This record gives sequence, structure tokens and C-alpha cells, in this order.
Amino acid sequence: MRKATNILTVAFRSMFRNKLRSLLTALGIIIGVACVVATIGIGEGARLQAESQFQSLGTNFIMVFPGATTSSGARMGHGTNSKLSESDVEAIRSEIQSVAYVSATIRTAAQVIYGNQNWSTGIQGGEVDWPLIRSWNLSSGQFFTDADNRAAAKVCVLGQTVVQNLFGSEDPVGKTIRIKNIPFRVVGVLDKKGGSAMGSDQDDVIVAPYQTVRKKIMGTTAVGVIIASAASNEMVPQAQEEITQLLRQRHRINRAAGQEDDFTMRTQTEMLQQAEQQAQTMSYLLWSIAGVSLLVGGIGIMNIMLVSVTERTREIGVRMAIGAKGRDIRAQFLVEAVALAITGGTLGIGLGVFIQKTVARFAGWPVSLNSDGVLLAFVFSALVGVAFGFYPALKASRLDPIEALRYE
Repeated sequence: MRKATNILTVAFRSMFRNKLRSLLTALGIIIGVACVVATIGIGEGARLQAESQFQSLGTNFIMVFPGATTSSGARMGHGTNSKLSESDVEAIRSEIQSVAYVSATIRTAAQVIYGNQNWSTGIQGGEVDWPLIRSWNLSSGQFFTDADNRAAAKVCVLGQTVVQNLFGSEDPVGKTIRIKNIPFRVVGVLDKKGGSAMGSDQDDVIVAPYQTVRKKIMGTTAVGVIIASAASNEMVPQAQEEITQLLRQRHRINRAAGQEDDFTMRTQTEMLQQAEQQAQTMSYLLWSIAGVSLLVGGIGIMNIMLVSVTERTREIGVRMAIGAKGRDIRAQFLVEAVALAITGGTLGIGLGVFIQKTVARFAGWPVSLNSDGVLLAFVFSALVGVAFGFYPALKASRLDPIEALRYE
């Protein structure tokens, strides 16, 4: 026990004797560990936020976009060769039991005016199932009815961002706004939803009856997107398959003959997986930076320890001459290397937590600090100290005492 205490005392005395050199030596470890802590925190936070944001899309969410995914061998984006129709929506509603709710949707942007205030926002056309699919409640008023949609009534529901910018603290329900110079009566206000998975403000929207937006604002016959909600989470794959087969039948698509679908389908799960893959790619990049920093830090520790062995050759000789064994010398230098690495690791953990909080505060990036990440970073720093401190320690333990005493 006393021997171990002496070894630790000598190791820390050596570190504090050359404070600046020790700090510069540990700098690589500090940066590497900080990257590890920040990577784990930011990556986990991004994953949790992606899950939360995609849950905000609605319950068991399914989207059907018009347009082929491929055309004549060339890859196409959704929205091309539009063939979705209102009759497709009715067919899904009446023929597919695994779908609980379905709505045709269409979207545009417009300048909205109330009194002397104006605001540019998104105009979302939807049917009565739209808030049920999106799991979006009202904070006041009511949603428009199916009769409003069939009659293309000029009524609308406002998102919270629109309310703040047009009305401030005034109650908008019952008031009249103008969308593209067309008067619309506000019948309700949506609850606050927050940002989407793509970073856009979901509350910056006005929802009006689908037929009203289609006929009176956009003047088109096309269905923008069909959104649906499966009867349960377990029935999402079944609903997806049944919608696919129904649309292929209605659009006379023969897959056996090599014909491509003229629609593209995405589910909540698929979109979440894509977001998680993007977050994982970013994590891999940060992990690479952390790995390089730890490697550089380890090489710095080895370099300084080799210099220390050379500087303290006579001291090593004296210690061996009075009875210190090779394993004692090896332990001393190995402890010094590990102490440098752990000190750097501790400072790196603090820096990593600071980076997380800074990113969360100023960049709005989600972070989630957990004890496993901190422990992993601490273990990494200790392993780096052992790995890169072993050779200098071994070299010191193999010095010839007589030659070491002669060293000047």
C-alpha cells in the first residue's frame, strides 16, 4: 500500500513540476474526450427529437405522393406525372378496413391580411379527417365540417404562429382574414405543435377545407397528397400494402409487365428511420474526429514520457541503486501516463458537457447527456494512457542502473 502511495506521489509531483507541458500533452485527450461526450449527447438528443417530431405528424401516419419513382429508367421525384384523384381518396376510405382515417390534402403559400397586419404563411387544404390523422387538437373554436368542405366554404383554422403575428393577444375566432384577397372566417385555432423533423415551423399554417383551397385559391383539379392513419400501429404494413394494391388496380398498373407505380408511399416508420440514419451518419463523422484527437493525444503522451525517461535517467539509476526493481520503475511511468490521460479525460468531459449546453442554447440542437457516455469517455482516456504509456514505462524499467548513474 505504501509503495503504491509513493508511486502515485512521485507521478503527480512530476506532472505538477511541469504544469504547462502536462497540459499541452493532455490537450489531445481533452479534445478527443470532449468530442466523444458531445457526440454521444448530440446524437442521442437528435434521435429523441426525431422520434418526437415524427410522432407529432400523427398516429400511424401514411403519406401517398403523386408521381412515379422511376420513369424510362431515370429516377424521378414524387410529384411528377400526378394521377391521384379524389375518387382514389373515396376508394381508400370505403374499401380498406385497415385505414381508420384518410384525407386528400393540397398545400400552397399566400399572403394573409387582417386589419393592418399581414403575414406570409402556408395554406393547407384538408378534409374533416385531417386533424384526426395529424393528432392535432384545437385550443379554441372548432374544426370545419364535411358540409363546409363539400360547399367549398370560406372558413379556416389558424396555427399558433399565424395567430401571434396577425392577432397578438386578440381572440381570432369569428374574425375575418383575407387570403389572396378572399375573405375567410376563422372558426378555430390549433394547439401549438412545434417544429417538424425538417426544422420547419408546423404552427405557421392555415388549414382550410380541401375543396375551398383547390377551387378558390389554387384553381386546380389535382390532389396534392393523400394522408391516412392506420387503425393501429400493428396494421400500418397491412394498410400500406392494401393501399398500394388498390391504387395499382385503379390506375391499371401491371407490375408483372414491368410498369412502375405512379405514386410514392411513405410511412411514419420509414421517415423516422431515414432521419435516424442521417443522425447516425453525423455521429460517425464526430466519432472519427474524436478518434483522431485521441490518437494524437496518445502519441503526445508517449512522446513526452519518452522525453521524461531521458531527462530522468540519472534519477532512475539512483532509485534502482537503492533497491527499486524494474517493475517499480515501470509502474511509476505507467501511472504518470495514465494520470495524464485521466486528467485530460476529466477536463474533456467538462468541455464536452459545456459544448452540449452551448449547442443546446445557441444552435437549438438537441442534446441528451447520460452517465454511460461519460463513463465511456473516461474509460477511453484511461485506455489511451495505458496503451501509449506502456512503451516509455518499459524502456525506463530496462535501463542499466550503472549506465543510468553515469548519465549526465
